[in-house]
Amino acid sequence: MALGANLGARRATLDRVAGELNRLPHTRLLRRSRWIDTPPEAAGDGPRYLNGAALLVTGLDADALLTELQALERRWGRDRRQRPRLLDLDLIVYGQQRREDPWLELPHPRFRGRPFVLEPAAEVAPRLRDPVTGRTLLELSLR
Repeated sequence: MALGANLGARRATLDRVAGELNRLPHTRLLRRSRWIDTPPEAAGDGPRYLNGAALLVTGLDADALLTELQALERRWGRDRRQRPRLLDLDLIVYGQQRREDPWLELPHPRFRGRPFVLEPAAEVAPRLRDPVTGRTLLELSLR
């Protein structure tokens, strides 16, 4: 999963949220990346982001995990209609699951073109394979 913030005390927010991932039902944080400072993806998207990735093991299915992540965002004051963002949590890859529906697309449809997602994801799970391309996250991050 990917984590990002571009408002407030970004590092403190992401550090605390990473700790809260361990308190999600049936979920444990195995590893998290270092935080990287990146410019906003689009012009007018506000101040610079701090981004990272977390590797979770969970007994939740993808829908339940996404629901928990969005609830965590709301507890932190996230309004999904608004940018910049105090907190942004995205489910990037869920095992080898492939899915395309309005609620959830797996793997995340734009992650391969986002170095701010790929670099930290490759740090926490370099051998994890993209279910679409079959390439590892490390291979994708090096192109």
